[in-house]
Amino acid sequence: MMAAAAVHAPTVHASAVLVGPRAILIRGPSGAGKSRLALALIQAAQTGLLLFARLVADDRVELAACHGRLLARAPAELAGLLEVRGLGIRRLDHEPVAVIGLVVDLAAAEAQRLPQTPAPRALISDVELPSLCIGPGSDPLPAVLALLLTTDAGL
Repeated sequence: MMAAAAVHAPTVHASAVLVGPRAILIRGPSGAGKSRLALALIQAAQTGLLLFARLVADDRVELAACHGRLLARAPAELAGLLEVRGLGIRRLDHEPVAVIGLVVDLAAAEAQRLPQTPAPRALISDVELPSLCIGPGSDPLPAVLALLLTTDAGL
């Protein structure tokens, strides 16, 4: 009898960080700073700027729609691993699953200096979420922190 092959859920090239009760899905092209933003958010919680932040997934994220919510988890082989440029792969505490509350798109050509109101939304697997577009070459941390600290942002 043959052993069953391992089944892997489809993944997206992204990172996810649980910030408070909801996670941020960080998307963007290779080298855009997804891992760097994930680490910066975790460090912001360690310094007290944010109440809580923990890695969900880095590099690849499994996404699944469930009851109108978008769930994120790390593929088993990447769980708890984060790439730190110039240092390599590091192991961190991580959350096994989290509900996405915000999508951040890095190096987004459609980013605007003063975006229109209402705020842009992202549609992923039929789940609509608030989104934040960060232009190419811009440091995303100040905008993400400002959004988290001044609005509900679904988080």
